[in-house]
Amino acid sequence: MRNAGVRAALVAALLFGAGAPVAKLLLGSVSPWMLAGLLYTGSGLGLTAWRLARRAERVRLPRADRLPLAGAVVFGGVLAPVLLMVGLTQLPATGASLLLNAEGVFTALIAWVVFRENVDRWVALGMLAIVAGAVVLVVPMGVELGSPWAGLAVLGACLGWAIDNNLTRKVSLTDATWLAAVKGLVAGPTNLVLALLLGSTLPAAANIAAAAGVGFLAYGVSLTLFIVALRHLGTARAGAYFSVAPFFGAVLAVALGDPVTVPLLVAGALMGVGVWLHLRERHVHEHTHPALTHDHWHTHDDGHHDHPHGPDAPPVTSRGHRHAHEHAELSHAHPHYPDAHHRHDH
Repeated sequence: MRNAGVRAALVAALLFGAGAPVAKLLLGSVSPWMLAGLLYTGSGLGLTAWRLARRAERVRLPRADRLPLAGAVVFGGVLAPVLLMVGLTQLPATGASLLLNAEGVFTALIAWVVFRENVDRWVALGMLAIVAGAVVLVVPMGVELGSPWAGLAVLGACLGWAIDNNLTRKVSLTDATWLAAVKGLVAGPTNLVLALLLGSTLPAAANIAAAAGVGFLAYGVSLTLFIVALRHLGTARAGAYFSVAPFFGAVLAVALGDPVTVPLLVAGALMGVGVWLHLRERHVHEHTHPALTHDHWHTHDDGHHDHPHGPDAPPVTSRGHRHAHEHAELSHAHPHYPDAHHRHDH
């Protein structure tokens, strides 16, 4: 829990999970597609306003990062929401809730198989326990899968978000608030336009404001923290921690009046075991860092940033400082995650 990525992932899951029952209260007066557009738009506008208020530095995205970010926006901000809404038009809510757990599995599989992120049996077992806990929350309600094409559409949405997660990891050293704002400003208007074309109408101003507020926290701030988790933990582990979001949503639903059930307790136990298995991981071996030049926020107390500074170096603040810096080739051994500095082969 001392790792900033672990804390960021769990808080991201808390915010996203808590947003579900709150958003559900708005569905009585807002169509699902329109609500998705309002949530994403609220995320993008809220983060943009936050950046303007803080006078955040202008982001200069490296050329090599432009294609991964474009892919993440297309797969996660445009295609996945559209596929989800297509599936939801023909799929019962219980079936959709069950199938949406595939996102965490797809995220981990792509990270492990395509991007060669390291995995051991404890991490894999932890992932299985967390997903099993999410499934336990849904199954007792009775699962109706409806049309197989609708189910494939939802699974396609999960695959889109999984690709988004893995591509976002490749640009995760970029300012997280800027990345999340870009995604929100693309996904939000896309869903709003599609909802309007399909006959939805804008709700009352109070509902628009409520949806925007929920979107800022549950989508904007949550996504920002998830990007921080990607930076520190790698994709599979960040996705696993984020998969506990349904449990946080269920707990809030209990606080809003739903009963405490046996499946909720079982799901909590399974997810707790899964998180514990991840927290107990101690991955340590001799490894080599190749020479590298990049730009990101850093401190000088972790053994990876022992570089000299010129007279123009920015001052060090409580979060460190940011500037372009060089890493000389280095070989050493210490416990580590597959973070931005440990993307090596095994």
